Amino acid sequence: MNPSDTMPAALLASGGRLLIGAEWRDAVSGKRFSTVNPATGESIAEISEGDAADIDLAVRAARAAFDGPWAKFSAAERGKVLWRLGDLMLKNLDDLARLETLDAGKPISETTRIDIPYAADCFHYYAGAATKIEGATIPVSGPFFNYTIREPIGVVGLIVPWNFPLLIASRKIAPALAAGNTVILKPASETPLTALRLGELALEAGLPPGVFNVVPGFGSTAGAALVSHPGVAGIAFTGSTATGQLLMQSGASTVKKLSLELGGKSANIVLDDADLAAVLPMGAMTCVHGGQGCAITTRLLLPRSRYDEGLAILKKAFENWNYGDPTDPANLQGPQVSKRQQQRVLGYLEKGRKEGARLLVGGGVPKHLPKGFYIEPTVFADVDPDSTIAQEEIFGPVLCVIPFEDDDDAVRIANNSVYGLSGAVSSKSEERALAVARRIRTGTISVNGGMWFNVDTPFGGYKQSGLGRENGEQGFEEYLETKVIGCSPSGA
Repeated sequence: MNPSDTMPAALLASGGRLLIGAEWRDAVSGKRFSTVNPATGESIAEISEGDAADIDLAVRAARAAFDGPWAKFSAAERGKVLWRLGDLMLKNLDDLARLETLDAGKPISETTRIDIPYAADCFHYYAGAATKIEGATIPVSGPFFNYTIREPIGVVGLIVPWNFPLLIASRKIAPALAAGNTVILKPASETPLTALRLGELALEAGLPPGVFNVVPGFGSTAGAALVSHPGVAGIAFTGSTATGQLLMQSGASTVKKLSLELGGKSANIVLDDADLAAVLPMGAMTCVHGGQGCAITTRLLLPRSRYDEGLAILKKAFENWNYGDPTDPANLQGPQVSKRQQQRVLGYLEKGRKEGARLLVGGGVPKHLPKGFYIEPTVFADVDPDSTIAQEEIFGPVLCVIPFEDDDDAVRIANNSVYGLSGAVSSKSEERALAVARRIRTGTISVNGGMWFNVDTPFGGYKQSGLGRENGEQGFEEYLETKVIGCSPSGA
């Protein structure tokens, strides 16, 4: 593949370099790494590899901007710049969508219709919200006047994963900037391209130098340096629970404010009165973007009384699922993001077989897709709720089907997880479905398909699925401090 045939000229103009201040620069070490098209296994571009020295430069630039030009912007002025950035993202939607598809292997139908519009919505939403950050007056006893104001925390480090690179970055960047912070974005090393393109658009929108910085690199070097740097006031991270635990330990030394959106192993409960023919074909949506989503409902709970009927419907849906070349709009599933991720998923498929789960569909690498990092859409039936594939996050196009006896049994199985990110319940009785939904320990849950992840709706998890919330008004909380000011009458 010739990179110039697939990448917009604007990105090539920046040379895949780091954005620090308003300058595109090589890494201090001079190192570069290759970003790969997971659909072909071929290199797309060489990217500057940031590490601790570059993070330090970015922190200095971000702090100078926070103390200087950005501090002089009113909330309304911040909102106007963010709105322009959202508009520029929509103007460049096709290029951004194509970059995301090439770099992450995401289906072009998804990046065009969902990911890039959602990312732009984040900037438009928080552009309007910037002027809505308010304090309160407190009716204290005595001749005193106490009130609160909300202030930005300072320089914020944002560490984002490879599964929704621009979307997840945007829902962190937008509220952080709207609140008046300055930002250092560390994109995943597998998928840095749209982050760099966003840096170009941010400068075009009029963000002052140092307000938004982009430092690609690896988690063990650039990411670790960002978390431990004393000049960084807060970290917002999306990724695995194991990495989040390490981040909490590292951030403790400087008592950073943390927002963590971590793993999930969500349950989709189909009650015995549900319309299986309507509900179960949607189970194949587990395979969207190769199953590489923390909120995907990867455990399907089917009533024992209708189990065989449900499996027959699922088998047909998965066998007719469109997957392959992510640039083909007809395909809803592309490759895994990397060879490493493909091998990881294959390892879980082998564990499922060894643990006694019954392979209903798929289970390996598709023979008709010899290039790239593909996995067949896969369904395991008769899965033990305590087995490895039912408890650990596979992050692949793998659905685990578990039978249950009654509503209480379904709730017990659904809650049998260290995670609590999302979930779903289906029933012809809305009252019954809502009663079950209220008993599930999870941050979000869909009843009869009623959930859509919008920027105005808070998102986050219970238990080991994370700390804090993104989106909506609650999305500001991770990027603001509350100051109390108390006044007394003169001479009191």
